[in-house]
Amino acid sequence: MTTPARRGRPRSEGADGRILQAAHALLTQRGYDRFAIDEVAARAGVAKTTLYRRWPTKDHLLVALVARIQDEVEVADTGDLRRDLTVYLGAVAHGLEGMRRVGREAAAADRSAGVVAELVAAAARHPDVGEAVRALFARRNTLPLRLLDHARERGALPPATSSEVLFDQLAGALYYRLLITGAPIGADYVEELVDQVLTQAATPHPERA
Repeated sequence: MTTPARRGRPRSEGADGRILQAAHALLTQRGYDRFAIDEVAARAGVAKTTLYRRWPTKDHLLVALVARIQDEVEVADTGDLRRDLTVYLGAVAHGLEGMRRVGREAAAADRSAGVVAELVAAAARHPDVGEAVRALFARRNTLPLRLLDHARERGALPPATSSEVLFDQLAGALYYRLLITGAPIGADYVEELVDQVLTQAATPHPERA
């Protein structure tokens, strides 16, 4: 019995790492508008065909880059829900503020939504990009949702609390400020947001009794 031949060459994790590192550096320097996928290939020392085989457009590549950046943000479950959410969302907010500023002068970035807005627009225009974005967030959000599930199981949240709805309130507020109002997302805002959402979650609702 023979083993079926594998089609194509195996994907190189080393090449992926170099590509994403080069993409991050170029995005930071140039921003979305001047981000050129061919230059990423040159900086990473890979053939353009290698890069396009993995990510056919710059939007696909940037989704992969955002996934890598998000994976570097720890979701700790120490038993102190308020603290864990504040630390995690603070790191997310810091990353969003960073994406707001890449490739822009400080003054121009103050109320910009930056790269995130470009990816949201690309996701709306191109179904495959939209699918990649949704898959990214679905995978990543399992971690904070698990954190909330554990908190409910140990009694830190009321039994009827929906982890999904509560997380939507928290994460949605960050993206609303980034994409709609343009307001800054600082540490004080994150702390107040977590405090108010958890206080509301712990408040009895007569209609649910």
